[in-house]
Amino acid sequence: MARPDPTRRALLASLAASPAVMLGARPSLAQEAAATGAGLISPNVCMLATEVTEGPYYTDPELVRADITEGKEGAAMDMMIQVVDAACQPLAGARVDIWHCDAQGNYSGYANQGSDGTVDTSAETFLRGTQIADERGIVTFQSIYPGWYRGRTTHIHHKVFVDETNVLTGQIFFPDALSQYLYDNVPPYNDRASARDTVNANDHIAEDAGEGAYAAVREAPDRYVATLVIGVDPTAVSQGGGPGGDGQPGEPPPEGGPPPGEGEAPQGNLGGNSAGPATLVPGQE
Repeated sequence: MARPDPTRRALLASLAASPAVMLGARPSLAQEAAATGAGLISPNVCMLATEVTEGPYYTDPELVRADITEGKEGAAMDMMIQVVDAACQPLAGARVDIWHCDAQGNYSGYANQGSDGTVDTSAETFLRGTQIADERGIVTFQSIYPGWYRGRTTHIHHKVFVDETNVLTGQIFFPDALSQYLYDNVPPYNDRASARDTVNANDHIAEDAGEGAYAAVREAPDRYVATLVIGVDPTAVSQGGGPGGDGQPGEPPPEGGPPPGEGEAPQGNLGGNSAGPATLVPGQE
């Protein structure tokens, strides 16, 4: 009987065999072992991440911090990101920025937020932060599970800065069943009068980003832990990252509409989404 090949190539090949892992399905013990053997925090393949539109409201408030909640209510979540190259070698020292909306779908730092365009968060910096990757290429942000706004599925924005000319702009996506359960059952997500109109299956940016942009999410005693491995080409030169990709702040959205650069909600079926199983939510009574 041939002995298993212990090389990194073999480990990565075993991970590549199951793309379902990236869609939120629980990985097998063999896949978890392969990921650990390759030095990964999540059993998704070390493919190069697809750059997508920056979307709304990127700013650089120079907030190097791990805890970005600033008292915002919601289901506690750690967002762990590991930056690697295509061979799964960590890119220590890479800068990672993330930003996302709160449970009501509002971003910090701008006026004209909210479904009626009247919320002013221009003096606030909640749910934004910067971290520098450690020797394993890992950053961890303490945050909350993101909310939603019209025309987009659940997501977190990120920028990975390798150097002054190499900046990867992308978005991170989450399992629809978990999102729907939180939005239907957990305050303050369930305080909203309207239902979300877009899920992963009909979000064109999620489609462009591909399966490698989906976080793996697990429950800890008092929070969720989301992990994602982001593959970056260290020799690339950024081309702007789509609309708003020059890093300039976006314009305020039209009243009641989605933020700029996000587009209108696609028409048609909502992807057959339904609420997830009624399990306990970490950190919630």
